[in-house]
Formats: sequence, C-alpha cells, structure tokens
Amino acid sequence: MDSFIITTDTTSDLPEQYLKEHHIDIIPLYYVLDGIHYGGEHNLTPEDFYNKMKNGLMPTTNACNPEDVKSLFMKYIKQGKAILHIAFSSGLSSSYSNAVLAVNELKESYPDAVIYVIDSLCASLGEGLLVHKAVSLRDKGTSIEETVQWLEENKLHLCHNFTVNDLFHLHRGGRVSKTTAILGTLVNVKPILHVDDEGHLIPLSNVRGRKKSLHALVDRMAEQITGYENDIVFISHGDSYEDAQYVANLVKERFGIENILINYVSPTIGAHSGPGTIALFFMGEKR
Repeated sequence: MDSFIITTDTTSDLPEQYLKEHHIDIIPLYYVLDGIHYGGEHNLTPEDFYNKMKNGLMPTTNACNPEDVKSLFMKYIKQGKAILHIAFSSGLSSSYSNAVLAVNELKESYPDAVIYVIDSLCASLGEGLLVHKAVSLRDKGTSIEETVQWLEENKLHLCHNFTVNDLFHLHRGGRVSKTTAILGTLVNVKPILHVDDEGHLIPLSNVRGRKKSLHALVDRMAEQITGYENDIVFISHGDSYEDAQYVANLVKERFGIENILINYVSPTIGAHSGPGTIALFFMGEKR
C-alpha cells in the first residue's frame, strides 16, 4: 500500500506503463486542433498529433481545469489518503496556480486533508523526472513531508536542455522573432534552449546543423553534471525517436549511464516546440 498518493499533469510526459506501475494519477491539460478539443480520455496518439502539425495544423493549449483537480483529489480525500501533486512549471502555465486554487477550495470543506502542491518549475520529462524522484523516495518509506522537502531543495538541480527542428514554432510562442526564424531556417541554425530557475523557457545558444545540436545537448550536460550521480536520464522527443536514441547513445558512451527513459513530448508542450524537438533531463549542479 502506498504511504501517500502522487499525482501530476499530462505535461510530465511519463509513459502510460510507468504511471500504472507506480500508481500515479494524472490531471489532464487540454488542447484544440482543427477545431476539435482533446485531452483526458479523448486524445490523439502522439503520431497523429505530430503528423497533423507536420501537415500545417497549429494547436492551441489550455491549462488544467481546477474542477478536474478537485474531482481527482476528492477521490483520495474520501479514502483518507495524503496527496502530493507535482505541477507543470508556473513559468509556462497557470496549471500550478489552478491546482492551488482547487486545493484551497477543498480545504474549506476538508480542513484536515493533507495535500501538498509542488511548483516543479519543470516541463516535459523534467517534470517527469521530478515525479520519478518522488516515487523513489516514497518507495523507500520516506514520509510525504520529507519528500516535499527534498523536492523543494533539489528541483532547481533538475537540468533541462533541448533543441528544436523548426524555429517557426518558437516564433509562434514568442521565443524568437520572425526575422530570426526566417534567417535561422535559411542557414540551418538550431537553437539550444533550457528551462531556467524561474521555470521559463530560455534560448542559450545557436549551432549549425541538426547533428551538432544533438551533440551540444550532451556537451552542456558534461558542464552541469559535475558532483551529481545520475542513475537514470530522461529524454523526450517530438516524434523523432531515432534522434532521441542517438542522444541516448551519446550519453551512454560519455557518462556510462545505461538507464535511460525515452518518451514523446506531450501535445501541450509539443504544440509550442513542434515536431523534431529533442530534450535531455538529468540532475546537475545548476540549470
């Protein structure tokens, strides 16, 4: 029996099998594509989602619904369970604040309920890796209070490095100018980006060519990983599994890390990063 319940958002990008094995419940984030609303039980496969984007359809996204949060948490409150919710970065979404709003409303009727909401300041499998750390602590018998303390003390050591294949998706999200997107595309520039300590998406540098951008992710990992032992690394991709596997092989060769989890970037994040995104997540000295 789990000592407490762990929940997170669809933006944690963890595989379905992982969620089932570790009894993790998910708060859905929704998106609209070609006038159709998706999320929760009504969803596209990752392949279908990215194929539609490749064919020119542009999705829009929404944060989690506080009513969904209340409904899920109520189920566990009635069972007398303590709840730890790890939310999508407040620097990228209002999902964290919506979850806090839902908890505050629940507390009015259930003041003794034990619910912690963590602003992960993470995205995609960065959020997923933070969830994994919480699962590992829980499975060792760590209390919910001690787990929350560890997450708060260590979440800014969870490094996110990623690259995209199409600058125009970053332009749509306001990350680069239209001029930069056009000129960068003409000369095959690939940006290297990260998530900073405020949970925002920040461009770091540019390299020429796709292969160089993949190597740059691992080069940056080498600069950040000093002093931290990583028994597992997470990689997410926007329908680019071969490139994700290429990065995984670089990580194995360079650092000797064999345990690597690879999964898709979910639609909520993929809507802004686009097909071809590759992201690398690990624990390091600083973001």
